[in-house]
Amino acid sequence: MTGGPDELEAQFSQWRQYVRRRRELAGPDVEELEDHLRGSVDDLRAAGLHADEAFLVAVKRMGSLDDLSREFAREHSERLWKQLVLTGGDGAATGGRPRRDLLVLVLCAVGAAVSVKAPELFGLDPEHNPAFYGPNVGLLTLPWLAGFLAWRRRAARAVVGVLLGLFALGAVAANAFPLADGSQSLVVTSVHLPIALWFVVGLAYVSDDLRASRRRMDFVRFTGEWFVYYVLIALGGGVLTAFVFGTFEAIGISPETFVGRWLIPCGAAAATVVAAWLVEAKQSVVENIAPVLTRLFTPLFTAVLLAFLVTFGVTSSGIDVEREALILFDLLLVVVLGLLLYSISARDPLAPAGLFDRLQLALVVSALVIDALVLWEITGRITEYGTTPNKAAALGENVILLANLAWSAWLVLGLVRRRRPFAALERWQTAYLPVFAVWAWVVVLVFPPLFGYA
Repeated sequence: MTGGPDELEAQFSQWRQYVRRRRELAGPDVEELEDHLRGSVDDLRAAGLHADEAFLVAVKRMGSLDDLSREFAREHSERLWKQLVLTGGDGAATGGRPRRDLLVLVLCAVGAAVSVKAPELFGLDPEHNPAFYGPNVGLLTLPWLAGFLAWRRRAARAVVGVLLGLFALGAVAANAFPLADGSQSLVVTSVHLPIALWFVVGLAYVSDDLRASRRRMDFVRFTGEWFVYYVLIALGGGVLTAFVFGTFEAIGISPETFVGRWLIPCGAAAATVVAAWLVEAKQSVVENIAPVLTRLFTPLFTAVLLAFLVTFGVTSSGIDVEREALILFDLLLVVVLGLLLYSISARDPLAPAGLFDRLQLALVVSALVIDALVLWEITGRITEYGTTPNKAAALGENVILLANLAWSAWLVLGLVRRRRPFAALERWQTAYLPVFAVWAWVVVLVFPPLFGYA
């Protein structure tokens, strides 16, 4: 069902009749509401939704602002859920864009799957060449994701050229340097190159408005939703794999080779693009998942960090700063930063500070203290035993996180005390994103030759 102009006008007429039955609304009020509704519908149709999808979503959005529209949306919400199914309906209502999106999606997903298998044609199988696949895994899949997003945004040729140049630079860092198996340089490159390339994907995502802080925050939202969708696809793929094993082994055929060498790697690569397509198709239509999970896990992580600090203070134990421990603490700090970012992305900027903001302040301050403790331990180890690529990378990352968390704590404190606007915190986080990207590229391009590829 595409919903032509006549059907759309019929829906507007039905909405007007419903609203006019309320005596507290005068004629000009109804006209003002309808003008707002029509503008929202036009924006959604321009974004690629069908006419009746756009109408139902716009009404549901107005429901958060207006009690009357909320009642109307509640009565018709079952139609919205029926419209949210991704069907292959006629794309004429939106100029054929949905069909083109589906075609480009398939091409990019197949391209990612083929790219993952292509190195085997040259004798580079994953089992015997981990030194190749570690740094190159992002290069085999993320260019296709960036290409899909750049096509969606109608990126300018200059932006496409920059994207190609950055991926080529990543290919040089992954393959031109003599990174030996088991070397720390190989490890830091394998960890940081996908991060650097993900920010290249971010450049493709914001290519329609490169300077806008709002688009950077949209990319943060996209990252969280993409991760959730990818995990859901992976869980579904696990169930599918179990059924493949069970059904084929029941007839005496083992699918282990097919699953291990084809289904899992090709499916994982294609899912990077499919997950992005799902986020793009359903953005702002239903409640985002990442901010909901943020509300759930923020108090849990706050309790864990506070418990760690109390235990550390009581036992006076030192912090192990070996490679695995450094990765664990850095991941913990990144998760805290992610929780802060996704709560920012979902927060009403005009809402007064509440209990959740105070909880976030406790979370950020706890993470800040832990970061300072880890930095102290890393600095002591470097002073005593010298530096290594792992420790140098961890030192830089913790300094960068310390600066971000310190100013974030100050801004959240100002928000809680109602002395600083919420917009200042949002601007700080979006302006800081390039710092993470630059550091990831520095580690990838500078650290291996700096440490003699050790």
